[in-house]
Amino acid sequence: MNLQAIMRELKSYSDNKSLEHMARFGMDASRALGVRIPRLREMGKRLDKNRELAAQLWAKGMRETMVLASLVDIPAQVTGEQMDAWVTDLYDWESCDQLISNLFARSPLAVKKAMEWSHRDEEYVKRAGYVIMARLAVTEKKAPDTLFDPFFPLIEEGASDQRNAVKKAVNWALRQIGKKNAALNKKALASAKRIAAMDNSAAKWIASDAIRELESPAVQNRLKKLA
Repeated sequence: MNLQAIMRELKSYSDNKSLEHMARFGMDASRALGVRIPRLREMGKRLDKNRELAAQLWAKGMRETMVLASLVDIPAQVTGEQMDAWVTDLYDWESCDQLISNLFARSPLAVKKAMEWSHRDEEYVKRAGYVIMARLAVTEKKAPDTLFDPFFPLIEEGASDQRNAVKKAVNWALRQIGKKNAALNKKALASAKRIAAMDNSAAKWIASDAIRELESPAVQNRLKKLA
C-alpha cells in the first residue's frame, strides 16, 4: 500500500468524537483525523515493514501518519540521527509515548538516547528519555539490574521539572523500574525518598505517588512471588 492509499483509508476512519476525546485528555487534535489507536495498530499490522514508507508517513506530520510511521519502521535499523530528528517533532504526550513505545524503545540505541534526552530542555524530548526508561523496565524482562541502575540519578535530576509531561514521565519511570524485582524496588524506594526531601512541589508529588504504589501490598506481594 502506498502513501496515497494509506491517506485515503485514514480519512475514511476520521471520527469527530475521537477528536473531542483527544482534546479533553490534553492531546493536540488540530493535526489529527481522530482515528483510534486500535485501528491504527490494525493498519500497522497489515502494512509491511518499510523504512522509506515510514519516513514518508512521518514527514506528513499528522498524528495518524506519525503513529503509523512508528509501527512500520524497523527498530534495529533506526539511526541515532533519525532518532534525534524525529524526537524534536513531538508535540504532545501521546505523540511522544507512541513513538517511544512502538519504535525507539525497541532500538539498540534506546539506553543511550534515554540518558541523552533526559538532559534536554525541550519538554517532549525530555519526556521521551524517561518514557524509554519506563518502557525498558516493562519490555526487557531478562535485563540485569545494572541496565537500570544508571537511571536513578537521572530520575532524581528530572524530578524538579514542574512541567506536567515531564514530571509524569519521571514518575512513570521510577514506578516501573521499582516494580521489576525486589532489589530494584528497594533502590527505587530509596530514590523516591531522596526525591521527597527536595524542596519542590513536582518532586514531592513524584515521590509520594511512587512510594504509595511501590510500598503497596499488591506490589510487594507480587515481588515476593518473583523472588
